[in-house]
Amino acid sequence: MDDIKTKARERGQKLKLAYAGALLPAEAHALMLAGAKLVDVRTDAELHFVGSVPGAEAIEWNTYPEGQRNPAFLEQLAEAARKDEPVMFLCRSGVRSHHAAIAATEAGWTDAYNILEGFEGDKDATGHRNVAGGWRKTGLPWAQS
Repeated sequence: MDDIKTKARERGQKLKLAYAGALLPAEAHALMLAGAKLVDVRTDAELHFVGSVPGAEAIEWNTYPEGQRNPAFLEQLAEAARKDEPVMFLCRSGVRSHHAAIAATEAGWTDAYNILEGFEGDKDATGHRNVAGGWRKTGLPWAQS
């Protein structure tokens, strides 16, 4: 676990991130298996229609369908994870989770990470996701309702 966190911190320093570090999906999965909290910040609709990670905490960063920032995000995060335990944030592509990691760090979480590539990864040359990185493309566990 320490080796993965060290790599994530080095990436974070290179990227000048305001939180503990940046994880690749497989690294996040390994940390999750070791007891770190994975918080999926996508909307409930995304979780339902696109898929979710078994065992992840679901806390919307933006609400659906309004798209407004979830005003209870930090309160819900406090119910899901202690401020001294590792917490990793996942979204579709790594953007909302980046902002969630910043907010968590500013609110006192000392070991917050963003999961690079997100659940679906970046778009490829034809505009499709799930082919250029991401949790699903990596072959990690996920479920669809």
